[in-house]
Amino acid sequence: MQKIAIVDYGMGNLHSVTKAFELVAEGRAEVVLTADPAVVASADKVVFPGQGAMPDCMRHLDESGLKAEVLKAAADRPFLGICVGAQLLFARSEEGPTDSLGVFPGQVVRFPPEKMRDAGGNKLKVPHMGWNEMFIKHAHPLWQGIADGERFYFVHSYHFAGADDIAVIESAYPYRFAAAVAQDNIFAIQCHPEKSASAGLKLLSNFVNWDGRQ
Repeated sequence: MQKIAIVDYGMGNLHSVTKAFELVAEGRAEVVLTADPAVVASADKVVFPGQGAMPDCMRHLDESGLKAEVLKAAADRPFLGICVGAQLLFARSEEGPTDSLGVFPGQVVRFPPEKMRDAGGNKLKVPHMGWNEMFIKHAHPLWQGIADGERFYFVHSYHFAGADDIAVIESAYPYRFAAAVAQDNIFAIQCHPEKSASAGLKLLSNFVNWDGRQ
C-alpha cells in the first residue's frame, strides 16, 4: 500500500488535512502525519500544508530539519502544496519579505489596497476569506470530476504572482489571480481543499490516485 506523508513542521492545525485524507484514502493508502524527515523520505507521495506568517513558516521549516526532504520530495514524487505550503514553493514572498524554497520562480504578493474594490466601488476586506469560484485555465488530473466554477474555501492575504506559465486554476478577488499552479509532479493550491466540502475531497481523492504526471 502506498504511503502519503503529511509534513508537520510546526505551523498550523493539521487535523483537518489529515482527517480528510484518511477519509478519501481509506483502503488505498496509509496516511501519516509526520515531523520526521526519514518518514517523509520514505513516502510515496507528500502533502505540504501550512498556515501563518511566511517568515515563521520558513524558520520552523529550517529548524525542523524537514527543508531538505521537502525539496527532495518536490523534485521526484507526487507532491501537493496547500495554502502557505503552496506559497513556500515560490522564490520569495512580500510577507517579511522572505526568501522561500525557490521551486517555482516568481513571488507571493499581498492583495494591493488600491485594487480592493468590487464592481460597485465597495471596499473588499483583506484577508480574502470565504467561498470563491475556481475557473479552469488548463486541465489537470487533480481537477478531474470538478466542475469549472466550483467553489472552494479561502483564507489568505497573499497570492502567487509571476505564475502565468504554470497556472492551471484561477479565482478572482476582485481581479483574476492564480489559485492553483502545476508543474511536472507538483500541484500547489492557495485555498483549503480539506475545508471545501465534496469538491475539495474530490481533489484530495484525485491526489491519492495521481501518478505525478500531467
